[in-house]
Amino acid sequence: VGEEMENSLVKVYNKLSSNRDLIPPGAMDPIIKPKGADDVPVVTFTLWSDKVSGHELRLLGLDILQALSVDPDVAQGFVVGGESRQVKVEMYPERLASYGVTPEQIGHTIQAANAEKDLGKIEAWNKSFQIYTGAFLQSAHDVESLMVAVHEGAPVYVRDVAKVVEDSQDVVSRVNFYTGIGHEQPELAKDGVQAVTVALAKKNGTNGVSVATNAIKKMDKLKGYLIPDNVEISISRDYGKSANAKVNELIFKLFIATAAVTLLIWFFLGWRAAVVVAIVIPVVILFTVFIAWLGGYTIDRVSLFALIFSIGILVDDAVVVLENIYRRWLIDGQTGDEVCIDATAEVGNPTIVATLAVIAALMPMAFVTGMMGPYMEPIPSLGSAAMAFSLFAAFAFTPWLAVRIKPSIEQLNNEAAKEHAQSERIERFFRRLLSGLLENKIRGRLFLVGIVAAFFLSVLLIATTTVTVKLLPFDNKSDLAVVVNFPAGTAMPVTAALTNRLAQALQAVPEVVSMETYVGTAAPFDFNGLVRHYYLRSEPWQSDIQIHLKDKKDRERASHQIAEDIRGLLTEIANEAGARIQIVESPPGPPVLQAVVAEVYGPDAETRLQVAKDLTDIFKRAENVTDVDNFIQENYDIWRFEIDVSKAVRRGISIDVINRTLDMAMGSYRVGDAKQGMLHEPVYIVIQVPYYMRTEFSRLGQIPVPSQMGGTVPLGEIGRFVRDIEQSVIYHKDLQPVEYVVGNTTGRLGAPIYGMLQIEDMLAGYNAPDNVKVQSYYTGVPDDTTKSSFEWAGEW
Repeated sequence: VGEEMENSLVKVYNKLSSNRDLIPPGAMDPIIKPKGADDVPVVTFTLWSDKVSGHELRLLGLDILQALSVDPDVAQGFVVGGESRQVKVEMYPERLASYGVTPEQIGHTIQAANAEKDLGKIEAWNKSFQIYTGAFLQSAHDVESLMVAVHEGAPVYVRDVAKVVEDSQDVVSRVNFYTGIGHEQPELAKDGVQAVTVALAKKNGTNGVSVATNAIKKMDKLKGYLIPDNVEISISRDYGKSANAKVNELIFKLFIATAAVTLLIWFFLGWRAAVVVAIVIPVVILFTVFIAWLGGYTIDRVSLFALIFSIGILVDDAVVVLENIYRRWLIDGQTGDEVCIDATAEVGNPTIVATLAVIAALMPMAFVTGMMGPYMEPIPSLGSAAMAFSLFAAFAFTPWLAVRIKPSIEQLNNEAAKEHAQSERIERFFRRLLSGLLENKIRGRLFLVGIVAAFFLSVLLIATTTVTVKLLPFDNKSDLAVVVNFPAGTAMPVTAALTNRLAQALQAVPEVVSMETYVGTAAPFDFNGLVRHYYLRSEPWQSDIQIHLKDKKDRERASHQIAEDIRGLLTEIANEAGARIQIVESPPGPPVLQAVVAEVYGPDAETRLQVAKDLTDIFKRAENVTDVDNFIQENYDIWRFEIDVSKAVRRGISIDVINRTLDMAMGSYRVGDAKQGMLHEPVYIVIQVPYYMRTEFSRLGQIPVPSQMGGTVPLGEIGRFVRDIEQSVIYHKDLQPVEYVVGNTTGRLGAPIYGMLQIEDMLAGYNAPDNVKVQSYYTGVPDDTTKSSFEWAGEW
């Protein structure tokens, strides 16, 4: 939605938040909004303890989030893990049936009692008084004391038909903390203790380094004040630290490159030329940074790389102009200003053409599309700006500086004599080398054949994979992740058990410092998870393990080597349990859906599904492809309540009433919240049947449903539970139905192209169900999507 509409929706949301009793149950559930780069948390803190419950950790996390959000540069924040506090009204079907009380009666009674109304003002006894009526519910005792009906002349209270407790919500997800061998404090070794994670994102246009640094400083101040001694805190993400380290490293290299170029000029052209270059380079770089500010670019790794890349080129113009000025001074025998101006003009046109040629070579990179385009755009943009201004500097600053620190004619003659002697030595070398090739035809032809052969041998190094190709080299990061997927429909305790086994296996890896596991809930997403939509991973059969390694200075192995080792360690454990895992490394470049991605198109859903399944098998057989998966949702069982519509109509019962009754029975139906002061999270009043009873459909059938004709009818008389299959997810890309098959790359041939070529070879004898040979496309969607085909996506 547009910004104006989004602002309006926020106002409506805030208005509803202040009138929770008027909201239909479930309407205030978290809204899944599109995520952007500024929504990615720059810093996360994991709170863990073996003495504090998950509910208490969540309350503490919300308090900390409130304290950290005071920073004006902090945008949205959230807490992952722990259980919210609830007032549970757990209805017993048999008691409801014996008293003839329906769930709707309980819900209406609670909603009606949980209200307060402003009646206006009165004036009496020389004072003005505000008049209110009603009162808010504040505790479980208030709820259980409400009268819901009269049965056989006696009042029926909520406590007669339900158990009312104030407790944590039903456990539907888990967050746990683990330490590894590499932890700095072995005495704090923990094995799966309760934890919650507090995440903070920065506002658009603010400095992520300062946001993360300020949050960490504020967190240190909260220890012993807000944070008790029995709760430990681990910084599970600090993009400020990593970004600052990268930028500082590149700034240092910027100085190294400038110094190296200056020393090179000093060695060959003298100290005066070196001074000119040493002044021109910083001036050009500062102007380029100014252009970056005007263009909305940030000083990051890519933009700094553009500056470093430009240093070696931007001094060319200054050197050419300076050399020609010295040449003309020697010829004219005097160092006048007019000669300096003429010398600059003399090389003006070729210098301009040479600079424009370099800019022309850089600019095509600015028109790259897809994820790589915005990522690499600072290189052509800032590089071209640096080249353009270096041309101006060569024509303006260089002559001016040359005149200010001009040498004498005697010094110029001495330098010219040295250069002439050097040139004669070089000439003698090349004369001996080239004379034989130019005068002897046989030698010349053999030399030409040698050049051609060397060229093809160089190409052969790539063709034989002696030299491998890769878009970007693997980065050495301090974080890894393991994504665990069980077959759809698997219960959360099963997923949690396997995740615990995997985490315990990882504790033996020497470089692992700590880990957090997220079962049935999404971990705070990073830039990679933003593209892969990991923030939607909240099903009971999904879990994530966030692994934190020692700093790269404190370990011998790179993170990619550790990832390869971990993959072999965990895959066998996961396969035994019937689960699939993926080892996720932070990409050195822009994130993609997966390293190797096949987007499958076809004439109909069945054909696409079959081709995707066959491709999945082929991916698994490819030697260089691992972590193979697809986006096909497995069929899994669900239960559906089938209503006997004719019987319900005859009994005077509407479908909506039946659906609402079942909604109240099956869990977490909110009927308002208990007013317990200034809490950061509401304490909802929920109506439900106890968790252990919800699978006993015969007991649920006893729940009375109100009839418009008076009286009640047992739920089991107007319908029944039947087993069914969940509908599959349907994917579209650019309005075209599509299926995805994904995989990662491994081994020495880690570039996706090698795995893709292997898969191409394995597809040679494969025919799709629609009796066509499956075609692959590298640069766009297949021309005819009515036939089985696929497009290579991912890192490619």
